[in-house]
Amino acid sequence: MIQKQKLFTKPLAFFKRDFQIATSYRLQYITQGFGIILTTFSFFLLSKMFAGNDIAQLKPYGGDYFSFVLIGIALTDYFAISTNAFASEIRTSQITGTLESLLVTPTSIITILLSAYVYKLFSTSFRVLFYIIVGYVFFDMLLQPVNTLALCVAFILTLLPFFGIGLVSASFIIVFKQGNPIGGLMAMSSGLLSGVLYPVTVLPDWLKPLSAILPITHGLEAIRQILLNGAGIIAIRSELLILAILSVISLATGLLSIYYGLKTAKNEGSLLHY
Repeated sequence: MIQKQKLFTKPLAFFKRDFQIATSYRLQYITQGFGIILTTFSFFLLSKMFAGNDIAQLKPYGGDYFSFVLIGIALTDYFAISTNAFASEIRTSQITGTLESLLVTPTSIITILLSAYVYKLFSTSFRVLFYIIVGYVFFDMLLQPVNTLALCVAFILTLLPFFGIGLVSASFIIVFKQGNPIGGLMAMSSGLLSGVLYPVTVLPDWLKPLSAILPITHGLEAIRQILLNGAGIIAIRSELLILAILSVISLATGLLSIYYGLKTAKNEGSLLHY
């Protein structure tokens, strides 16, 4: 029981810290809510151009572009946070001079980064839920009865590769201090190739192999099938298998990168530099 309490002590401490910081700027909640409503309304208007048209590329997703694109926009928020949160925490600790103090504690760097991620995951979940509520209640977003188990499995397997990518980004910040090319590259490639705004079937054939190696491509496909077609685990098993493979590769790369980055910075004596 005591060990369980210790397990949650650090994540709760980080959550409390980040929550207090966020609530000290309450206006951001209003601006974020307004931004979500405006974004949802904009894509609803855009979807009117496709209304009544029988678009072959949208048939696998129920034929409704608004529902298709809103899921892509909402879930991209998760993936952006997961990719950039660790690097952001490291950079903040460098600037405030607390990085070395954190690293000399018995707490591992992975525990520190995951604890700092808890509030971001919590707040992002509310934003995504708000997207779906606004779309469903006010703009007739089409949703099917959801297989909860399939959604949870797909969601976790979609996030895990981005944890690994986030660790690689954090290791880059530890060594080079400024810039996060990994996060920028992932954001650009995901927006263009992963089917956030349009089905990947419209991509030129020479770009489709690049799309296939991006975890967000398979994550969006699986989650759209669950939400828009009521798919279960069996129906999306190929996407889940690919996500599981990408998760293992990404997490292994991320863990190696973060510990290599720390070793390099310690050997160079640059942990305090920013």
